[in-house]
Amino acid sequence: MAPSSKADKKGAADAGAWMFNVVTSVGIIIVNKALMATYGFSYATTLTGMHFATTTLMTGVLRWLGYIQASHLPFPELLKFVVFANFSIVGMNVSLMWNSVGFYQIAKLSIIPVSCLLEVLLDKIRYSRDTKLSIGVVLLGVGVCTVTDVSVNAKGFIAAFIAVWSTALQQYYVHYLQRKYSLSSFNLLGHTAPSQAATLLLLGPFLDFWLTNKRIDTYDYSTVSVIFIVLSCIIAVGTNLSQFICIGRFTAVSFQVLGHMKTVLVLIMGFFFFGKDGLNLHVVLGMTIAVAGMIWYSNASSKPGGKERRSLSLPTSRQQKQSNLPESDEHDGKV
Repeated sequence: MAPSSKADKKGAADAGAWMFNVVTSVGIIIVNKALMATYGFSYATTLTGMHFATTTLMTGVLRWLGYIQASHLPFPELLKFVVFANFSIVGMNVSLMWNSVGFYQIAKLSIIPVSCLLEVLLDKIRYSRDTKLSIGVVLLGVGVCTVTDVSVNAKGFIAAFIAVWSTALQQYYVHYLQRKYSLSSFNLLGHTAPSQAATLLLLGPFLDFWLTNKRIDTYDYSTVSVIFIVLSCIIAVGTNLSQFICIGRFTAVSFQVLGHMKTVLVLIMGFFFFGKDGLNLHVVLGMTIAVAGMIWYSNASSKPGGKERRSLSLPTSRQQKQSNLPESDEHDGKV
């Protein structure tokens, strides 16, 4: 196959992965907002457990049908991933409760520099000046869009710190585990989703009661609210899968930087749903800056030297054949 044809197919697959993630992520935000704001289902942690239970069911069916092949993930690696992932979910929920919305948004933005630090320290990634500057532009634009009041306290700062680092580590591990153990996105979900579902469904009701002072067993379920819960769980399967696909194809940093397009789309959709009060001059300015930064990042990081690995690529658990050594052991490889 011609190199240009391969590049075209990869570009189309990359674009499809991003669109899959954007559509499912924005969709689940809208559904969950309606579920919580309109129907009063404020049990976010338990709902996340339901999401992973649905994902577990989906991967089980696909494995039974033969679409997912058998694979191995060592228990210590699985345990680390589940700890990071669950601390990320719980930490973000607690951070939102204990901090102002402005500081919560700043904490979410700080995931990008923390992810960059992890790639520099653990993967020996080297960023060009333009790539660094473009990340800064994205952070500035999203900050202008979303950060309003900013107040912080000691326990809120600790919750945000835990949430930021656990989220960055969880997303780094998605990329790391897929490469090291040659796992597909479906394989990795099949290993991690059952453990996350079990722990979140077990601890979620207690955590939600602590955060909201409401018990899930006393919630007044209606036909419409149940439909929204089921719809949220179905969309979450796509959200979980698309996250693993995107981070596996790219990196956690690229996923975070370009993923802020979802923030821009949510703000725009908020304007259509809630009127012009949701969109003012400084929000439009911030969105313009953020989109410009994303375009710059895409261009800068794809250029030679934009984002390179300074040492040998991460070894996989499967031995590479001698004939493949020139391809897999390139120094300063593009990532």
